[in-house]
Amino acid sequence: MQWQDVLADKSLRDLPYKIELNEYGHIEMSPASFTHSYLQGTLAFLLRTQLAGKIFTELAIVTNKGVKVPDVAWGSDDYFQRHKNDITATAAPEICIEIISSSNSKLEMKEKINVYLKAGAIEVWLVNEQGEIQFFDAHGQRESSSFNVTIDKLI
Repeated sequence: MQWQDVLADKSLRDLPYKIELNEYGHIEMSPASFTHSYLQGTLAFLLRTQLAGKIFTELAIVTNKGVKVPDVAWGSDDYFQRHKNDITATAAPEICIEIISSSNSKLEMKEKINVYLKAGAIEVWLVNEQGEIQFFDAHGQRESSSFNVTIDKLI
């Protein structure tokens, strides 16, 4: 299955969870909790108010492991101009954020960090359901973001 097939499939519209394609073209789905939705909205707001550029929620990104969809992402205006006509983004924006659900394994999250970085992200943030954030870049885990953002307690 290709991403345009997912977009065209009427039975997949209005589902209460995120859809991704793995490297074999199989659909993977993740249900979102109340807290997950709250964190997604809060992070999008905080990024929008602190960084110039564009905010994305559930942006479809072509990666070496299929189409992945971070919960929230931030891209510069340059990134937006380069990809605004893509059906799926052909590269990751500068920041990709995953909100960890109870169904996510540590291995799955480690793979997503690597996938987004290989696709061009500068940083990947993992946010747990308590609102705690871990920051990663090509060198591994960081103490804080290299971007000019201040995020206090999320919950």
